[in-house]
Amino acid sequence: MNDTAPEPADKNHRCGRVALLGRPNVGKSTLLNGLIGYRLSIVSPKPQTTRHRILGIATRPDGQILYVDTPGLHIGGRRALNRRINRAALHALDEVDLVVQIIEARRWTDEDEAVWKAIAASGRPCLLAINKVDAVKNKDALLPFIAEITAGRTYAGVFLVSARRRDGLDAIERAILERLPVAPAVHAEDEITDRSERFLAAEQVREQLMRQLGQELPYATTVEIEQFVERDDGMSEIGAVIWVERTGQKAIVIGAGGERLKEIGTAARLAIERLFGRRVFLRLWVRVRENWSDDEAALVRFGYDD
Repeated sequence: MNDTAPEPADKNHRCGRVALLGRPNVGKSTLLNGLIGYRLSIVSPKPQTTRHRILGIATRPDGQILYVDTPGLHIGGRRALNRRINRAALHALDEVDLVVQIIEARRWTDEDEAVWKAIAASGRPCLLAINKVDAVKNKDALLPFIAEITAGRTYAGVFLVSARRRDGLDAIERAILERLPVAPAVHAEDEITDRSERFLAAEQVREQLMRQLGQELPYATTVEIEQFVERDDGMSEIGAVIWVERTGQKAIVIGAGGERLKEIGTAARLAIERLFGRRVFLRLWVRVRENWSDDEAALVRFGYDD
């Protein structure tokens, strides 16, 4: 009897998990979408748009990369939601083979430093992605900045990228693959994420809240899917509740004559249809749960796990 395990079909095939880590609004979700070639994570100009860890899968001929998009690590948030968001980002360090820290070109803040210290403490190898370089006209001006931020920090590689324009992504992908363990793929070739369609639908509604509402109100909202039915005619019926923290906020989300809610619903429905590749019938309701973002029971109910 031969107890020797069979060798993998491809001895050079690599597979592993990679955390995308950074402070809010440095472009982590845009980078994830560019790396996997699919608009998976929601994006808005407002910081802290991402609230959950999201797995994005990139399958290549020589390997499979399991990207973990994380919420932005931030300083100063005092509510239970802020603490859970930070824990979700930090816990990603416990389950990955490699980290990519994303920063903004020519900018290093106390929050960037806090991200680096967390990565260094984890002992995980780390690449540095300097994003938004398209906004820097003179690229030579980046050289002193790079020298300053890498002094005393053991990055395994530094890459200049523009996630928005998808510049520099091939180079960082090659560097990531080279550093992953030799292993077979763990997901099918056509899989993009392990998140459910219910989750993705809720995120599309929340993206419109981030985009269409003012500076503060989106952070007082969250979305819960109450109904998700696949009809015989191929259409999906989705019922979603937008939760706010005060009655006055409910009126703002609904808008005069329900116009704002209608605009949010139309934009979200079209986005869900593009994502799912089928017709969607979307109903939205707005309800109040006082201070849900500082209520641990509410956060568990709404899916804000660590």
